[in-house]
Amino acid sequence: MELHTEVGPAKTTVAEIARRADVQRLTVYNHFPEDIELFGACQAHWMGLHPLPDFSPALALSDPTERVRATLGDFYRWYRETAPMAEKIQRDRGAVPALDALMKRTSDQRLAQLTDALARAFRSRGRRAQKQRALIRLALDFWTWRCLSREGLDDDTAATLMSEAAASVAPLKTHIADDTSEPQPASSPAHAR
Repeated sequence: MELHTEVGPAKTTVAEIARRADVQRLTVYNHFPEDIELFGACQAHWMGLHPLPDFSPALALSDPTERVRATLGDFYRWYRETAPMAEKIQRDRGAVPALDALMKRTSDQRLAQLTDALARAFRSRGRRAQKQRALIRLALDFWTWRCLSREGLDDDTAATLMSEAAASVAPLKTHIADDTSEPQPASSPAHAR
């Protein structure tokens, strides 16, 4: 795990893991025959030391914008605490197939579930719901937090900005109740009634 924090998973070698553990490389391979097993063990250990925040108080809020803001605030503070490791993991996942597979099964799934829970609270439908969900998922992404942080925003300000953006997604302007349809031109029979 220390090597992943120092150099990232892509540059971590079994030889260096064995050297630091004062064991033979074969011992490492016996314990972790596949890379995904090694990454899974490191992830479990890391998450034990740096657990995700408890989002239940934020998810219990009745106002959907406040729910997103509180959740993002907690998440952004966690990203700040774990940034040295998270940045290397996110950077290397595209270069290390076993790491990417693990992230898809774990982190990506958790983010998708959290996104769905936050988006559902807005009770939007159709295109508006699709846009809100996409914006919420973007807001939860590590690289979004990193960009907002580098722009000088503190975690609470960044959370407020992104929650207000998600809440401001406007529905398509139509007279039709289902906002999944295309807007009608002003001279169409649908607007003439």
